[in-house]
Amino acid sequence: MSYKIVVDSCCELPEEYKKDARFEIVPLGLEVGDYQVMDDETFNQKEFLEKVAAYSGCPKSSCPSPERYREAYHCEAQDVFVVTLSSKLSGSYNSAVLGKNLYHEKYGDKNIYVCDSESASCGETHIALKAMELEEAGLSFGEIVKELDVFRDAMRTYFVLDNLETLRKNGRLTGVKALVASTLSIKPVMGAIEGAIVQKGQAIGIKKALTKLAETLAKEVVKSEEKVLMITHCNCPDRAELIKSMILDKIRVKDVLIMGTAGISSMYANDGGIIVTI
Repeated sequence: MSYKIVVDSCCELPEEYKKDARFEIVPLGLEVGDYQVMDDETFNQKEFLEKVAAYSGCPKSSCPSPERYREAYHCEAQDVFVVTLSSKLSGSYNSAVLGKNLYHEKYGDKNIYVCDSESASCGETHIALKAMELEEAGLSFGEIVKELDVFRDAMRTYFVLDNLETLRKNGRLTGVKALVASTLSIKPVMGAIEGAIVQKGQAIGIKKALTKLAETLAKEVVKSEEKVLMITHCNCPDRAELIKSMILDKIRVKDVLIMGTAGISSMYANDGGIIVTI
């Protein structure tokens, strides 16, 4: 194995890659009051969402330790690519960088690139699968690093959530100045700029908010026919299919991938949340 791709557990990998030796998922921890679980293959979304719904406080996450990342890098692969949650949303990126330093101190030299996705969920998936594509195409480590940075900077992230409370209580909406969510019926359309959450618009009701998301994406994304549309949903597959059809009514894309959220994405997106990257 000449390369390895390490992702934190906010990255939703397609099923065929979860057991692939080229990939390793480093789990974050989840905490809802006294209920504590790891975001790994044992994660039970139904149970977790029920705990969140019944809890009056704020669910929390804990990032992997630098040592956990260090050991993920300790393998036969010559090139290691690491993709993490936005550094503005989690300490996972910083932990992965510290893990790289610890690796070099303990094991010596190796090509390790830690990529701040400046996104989350399927945004991480996009970058991880791009790294695999570039490696399989035979590019050098340095060339792949440059290509991944360009790819990341061109990628667009959008989301609409039924419930913004977890993001708000965890202080992840501090950069949002115009957020108007005074009633449950107003649904903001959110996006990311350099990893920070911003508001793109808003609408009354979830369906109109999804329509607004599709319109915004269609205006902002260039050369869509060369890109893959990725959608992750938190327990709402029908809603994922709806936003897919709304977007494809407006633009052409290379391919579409729909996935369900794992633990961290479920915590932040909450039941009914939709995340779109392209």
